[in-house]
Amino acid sequence: MTAFNELGLAAPLLTALQRADYTTPTPIQSQAIPYVMAGHDLLGIAQTGTGKTAAFALPILHRLLTDRRPTPRGACRALVLAPTRELATQIADSFKTYGRQTGLRTTVIYGGVPKGRQIQALSQGVDVVVATPGRLLDLMGDKYIRLNQVEVLVLDEADHMLDLGFVIPIKKIAKELPASRQSLFFSATMPKEIASLAGALLRDPVKVSVAPPATTVERVAQSVMFVPQSEKRGVLARVLRQPHMVRTLVFARTKHGADRIVQHLAATGVNASAIHGNKSQGQRERALSDFRSGQVPVLVATDIAARGIDVDGVTHVINYDLPDVPDAYVHRIGRTARAGATGSAISLCDDTERGALKGIERHIRQKLPVAA
Repeated sequence: MTAFNELGLAAPLLTALQRADYTTPTPIQSQAIPYVMAGHDLLGIAQTGTGKTAAFALPILHRLLTDRRPTPRGACRALVLAPTRELATQIADSFKTYGRQTGLRTTVIYGGVPKGRQIQALSQGVDVVVATPGRLLDLMGDKYIRLNQVEVLVLDEADHMLDLGFVIPIKKIAKELPASRQSLFFSATMPKEIASLAGALLRDPVKVSVAPPATTVERVAQSVMFVPQSEKRGVLARVLRQPHMVRTLVFARTKHGADRIVQHLAATGVNASAIHGNKSQGQRERALSDFRSGQVPVLVATDIAARGIDVDGVTHVINYDLPDVPDAYVHRIGRTARAGATGSAISLCDDTERGALKGIERHIRQKLPVAA
């Protein structure tokens, strides 16, 4: 398939895509959409930034649009599970963008905010619910939502669900779903535990893979700088002051570490914000909005918060702390070189992190060049 209008999508969806200036589907979209539209369960493996959201949102909207029916109060027809509130919000925004001409209703459910608006939205019945597992289970327990009308289940960022310990909650949620549902799993990597979960929840799935597991984005220029821990903040500030560092995402290991980096950068004249789990929802949304608009050129994030950062135009990713889990490196650098652009990823490595660096290099099957 070379164009969206060849996929058989309903006219309102094609209109929305045209208005968003989307004409050519990505590989994961062109491969997955026909199978999903045909009703198959699907296991999709693709790196971040490859268009996974549209690969499931478009065929789900097509299904709901071509089979219009009222949704009972407190129910939904499609359920999307996401690991973080940022990612859930962005997925819901995509459904709303693609479904703008359809009249279909989407609501997003996540923790960290009062339940009132979410309960009110559910009380009317909605077509699509995008949710984090914890808040969804809370609302299920309080009888504000029932899942007996769900026709399609999507599990996005399945590997990160595993990292956050969501496997048991997912199984609890799945028990409340109709056995006849269609199920779709999307993930950048496929560890054995996720493969096992997929085997339990998917029925004879089609497997679509547009990149081998653990490969990194080809358009990302990767390098490493060997820097003592005591000198990292100074080196980071010096790198960030270079004029070509237009929009940079910096990864820290801990929430407190992220805050300390922002404070140090501010003292050296570098405008930066932090995003992590200790921030309120309003603070996280404001930091992401300022970063997206370019008002703040540097965003310092932890791995958990970063899964929801879907921002075009990130020119650089800097690993201030190397991740302990090699898969996290793949996800981190996938935040740049999105939508066909190029990008750079720089890792600051001290002596205590050399073991982690070797693990990353084995995982991605290449040796990182040392930056000059």
